[in-house]
Amino acid sequence: MSVLDAPAGTGPRTGATTGAPALIPVFARLKLALLRNGLRQSSGRKAVYLISVVGALLAAAVLTLGLVLLRGHDHAASLVVLLAGVLALGWAVMPLFFAAGDETLDPTRLVMLPLRPRPLIVALLVSSLIGLGPLFTLCLAAGSAAALAEGAGAVVFAVLAVPLTLLVCVALARAVAAANTRLLTSRKGRDLAVLSGLLIAVGIQVVNFGAQRLGRSGGLAPLDPAADVVRWLPPASAVGSVDSAAEGAYGRAVVQLLIAAAALVVLLWLWQRSLTKLMTAPDGSTTAAPGPDREKSGRIGAGLWALLPEDRTGTVMQRSLRYVARDPKTKAAWVTALAIGLIVPLINALQGQGTVYFACFAAGMLGMQMYNQFGQDTSAFWMVAQTISSARDAYLELRARALALLLITLPYTVLVAVVTAALLGDWKLLPGVIGLSFALLGAMLATGAVASASFPYSIPQEGAFKNVAPGQAGLAWISILGGMVAAAVLSAPVIALTITLHVTDRTDWLWLLLPAGAVYGALIAWGGLRLAAPRMALRLPEILTAVSKG
Repeated sequence: MSVLDAPAGTGPRTGATTGAPALIPVFARLKLALLRNGLRQSSGRKAVYLISVVGALLAAAVLTLGLVLLRGHDHAASLVVLLAGVLALGWAVMPLFFAAGDETLDPTRLVMLPLRPRPLIVALLVSSLIGLGPLFTLCLAAGSAAALAEGAGAVVFAVLAVPLTLLVCVALARAVAAANTRLLTSRKGRDLAVLSGLLIAVGIQVVNFGAQRLGRSGGLAPLDPAADVVRWLPPASAVGSVDSAAEGAYGRAVVQLLIAAAALVVLLWLWQRSLTKLMTAPDGSTTAAPGPDREKSGRIGAGLWALLPEDRTGTVMQRSLRYVARDPKTKAAWVTALAIGLIVPLINALQGQGTVYFACFAAGMLGMQMYNQFGQDTSAFWMVAQTISSARDAYLELRARALALLLITLPYTVLVAVVTAALLGDWKLLPGVIGLSFALLGAMLATGAVASASFPYSIPQEGAFKNVAPGQAGLAWISILGGMVAAAVLSAPVIALTITLHVTDRTDWLWLLLPAGAVYGALIAWGGLRLAAPRMALRLPEILTAVSKG
């Protein structure tokens, strides 16, 4: 819903001289109308929203209470200052990954209205304070200030620092969104969602690694060096001013508070400048697009593609690999799987507490890409269906898709196993780990093919994190969870052999797992493809209907 779609009586009625005081209530009501109308779309969305509200409020309450309980701790200032820095970082990157989740982040919807930039950004800033994110940030900022405010002077600075921290975070998100609006609303800009999976995966592991390091150190003292730097960066400087005032360093506290205030002014100026340029400068849609490079586009089999076989197998492999390179949803799934498959064994190896067998996690993550093979085709699957008239055709289609997946997963699985073994210095287990990974990968290819033919579901094109069409969540759970359980069962013989060699202290024979796992994985994958092919050929109309719902 845009401003032009606002309910009657909520739109601006004045001319170009409309000021911020007149716009603020209008935009506040508009934001509330967007929230209300979004909840009216379905009972499921309303339930999810209510659950998220309750969860966010509970998390905010627990975190705020925990911050307050830090009051009087020697290193409380280091923790809350770094927390403010992390909050600001989150607000800065949020528009890059979740712009599609909030239509008010797109100021181009206001281009046709007679509004001046300065009053407009004030009204947008106030309306941006409505929502779960600002409320959560306000609770954490208040808890941080309460943990540090000791004395009347510190309380005064806390009263100023809490709203200033919130305003800087919100203005930072708006400035970033305005500066990148045309990128984020373009087709290629949506590829930024690919980075979100990688950053989330890396971020979770870094936080986990840091928490474990803090736990082993027995305190918060290791945070002090980083906090000494962050306390001079806005908006963490506003929180740092409360600590400075509590120590009696009022001059330093004033400087830190002024740094945050200056950052707010600069962000508002940058926001206004981006808004003015956005609403007055032409975009790419008003200019002629360059013609296609016929010489380049005509060389379909050039480069590395020429290494693929010149038959149906090569064509299907090339199509699947192009999905990985070009389709945002497929690319996001692959990047996330590649990142997590390396990060989990790597972090455990760096901690010195892991085992080389953690490298099998990479095979598990990459093998999941075989599930729901036809969902990535969406409605274009009808073109594939036209080429399948028998179980033989279905087998060739599934086999080529599996080969395209193996083209990436096999070398990557070996690479992760080698890196993990090198970090742990346990080269003796490397052949067994690779063999076990191959067996697991073959089992997941087999179960993935069967699950793709038996429980297909659509992958919606809109929304970076919307991977299942409404009403198909059950199919997705059955396909993925059921397939993973079946893959674990199919891998049981190789797992049992590995355990037996370790229990009987015959680790010198672990090298046998490499050829045994490779052969077993290949046989299991072949059997799964053979089993899925006739089912796929028989259920083509049902598969096409299922994957076209998005």
